[in-house]
Amino acid sequence: MRQGFETLNGQPFHVRRWGDAGLPRLLMLHGFPEYGGAWAELAEKLSAQYHCIAPDQRGYGQSWAPEGTENYRISALVSDMAALIGDEPVIVLGHDWGASVAYALAISRPDLVERLIIMNGVHPVPFQTAMAAGGAQTEASQYIHFLRREGSEDILAADGFARLQALFSAKMDMGWMQGDVLEGYIRAWGDTARLGAMINWYRASTLQVGEVGKPLEGLPEFPVDKLCIGCPHLLIWGVDDTALLPEATKGLENFAPDLTRVEIAGADHWLHHQKPDEVARVILDWLPSA
Repeated sequence: MRQGFETLNGQPFHVRRWGDAGLPRLLMLHGFPEYGGAWAELAEKLSAQYHCIAPDQRGYGQSWAPEGTENYRISALVSDMAALIGDEPVIVLGHDWGASVAYALAISRPDLVERLIIMNGVHPVPFQTAMAAGGAQTEASQYIHFLRREGSEDILAADGFARLQALFSAKMDMGWMQGDVLEGYIRAWGDTARLGAMINWYRASTLQVGEVGKPLEGLPEFPVDKLCIGCPHLLIWGVDDTALLPEATKGLENFAPDLTRVEIAGADHWLHHQKPDEVARVILDWLPSA
């Protein structure tokens, strides 16, 4: 693994790279509350055939973290990754919030995305539909209201990020979160200001979270033709996820006509930490031979 700072749109971003630079490029986009180093184990299993690139995205890890919620709109996050990709298309892999950036890249810059892989992440339309319905996904997403509150970072950072770790592990298997892995995460979280930058992704999002049992009304119309994924798309799903539920992907085929779904048993939201060997096999089986 090689790591260092690269300038994207005039700002410093910390980027990790695995594998020979001459191999096909695989851009790996982390979610919340992760960082580029979260991909280490999976990237090592893919790096014989792909040049794996894992940035700390805006606000995370050691990368640029501007003040102001407006700096974390999805258009800005996509612009960062478009600058990292350059002119030639890449394979894009996204998890959690990284999946949101990956989907937005595939929709707004299809020229840059050769193939799209999503791991326990959601297309904005099925997700918004599920969060607005007032049912199970609405209930599972109630934590977003807390995160968006002013000062939530102070609460989560207290006592050595104890509350953040509790949020991170709610109802899921966190046996992997120990030793060097845990130390790496705590270093990446940094301090309250850094955590606030990470949470600004939630505050800047236009997604609406309803109340349990009270469906939201008046949602905007979503033009299917403008939100489609034209490239081949693989969705890998840890079936025990309690934060993102299967209903959040219902109807995805309407937006991704070339979609392959694969489920990973015995894994939840953090499947890349829990089942890296199985996830790597699924990815390598689906991608064309390098």
